[in-house]
Amino acid sequence: MLRFLLIFLLILGSLFALELTPPGQVLVHPWAASLAGFSASLITLFDPKVITYGNVIQSQSNGFGVAIEAGCNAVEACIVLAAAILAFPAPWRHKLLGLVMGMVAVQVANVLRIISLFYLGQWRMDAFEFAHLYLWQGLIMLDVLVVWLIWIRAMPVQNSARHDA
Repeated sequence: MLRFLLIFLLILGSLFALELTPPGQVLVHPWAASLAGFSASLITLFDPKVITYGNVIQSQSNGFGVAIEAGCNAVEACIVLAAAILAFPAPWRHKLLGLVMGMVAVQVANVLRIISLFYLGQWRMDAFEFAHLYLWQGLIMLDVLVVWLIWIRAMPVQNSARHDA
């Protein structure tokens, strides 16, 4: 357990440091704009008066908009998940599958977060602030934990007879 914790912290620190570098930001900023575009395309299925520019989704009806900034793009949540998966002793194929499937799950939850916040902000700002700062932060990290636990549970069982030979 100590080995896992130390490797997890090392990977976590390295990935967070990488995210803050200019090459890391070259990936993060376009990702936020892509999330805004994708979220807006889903919103326009119900509300055609929505526009995006860069990382901002805005209602043309009332002018309310949300900007997908650092911390709102689920990159940090994906970093925590990646560090947990990479630090855990498992076959590399299982790790890669967990990384791909897990990050998709986290980003799906984040798109739901973005869309719900877009509508909450138009309805009640105090509800928006609470959901943005507290509720969704916890839910996204809970999603990371649940995905990681499901990934561990799906771990391939090693055949002990093969190790005895």
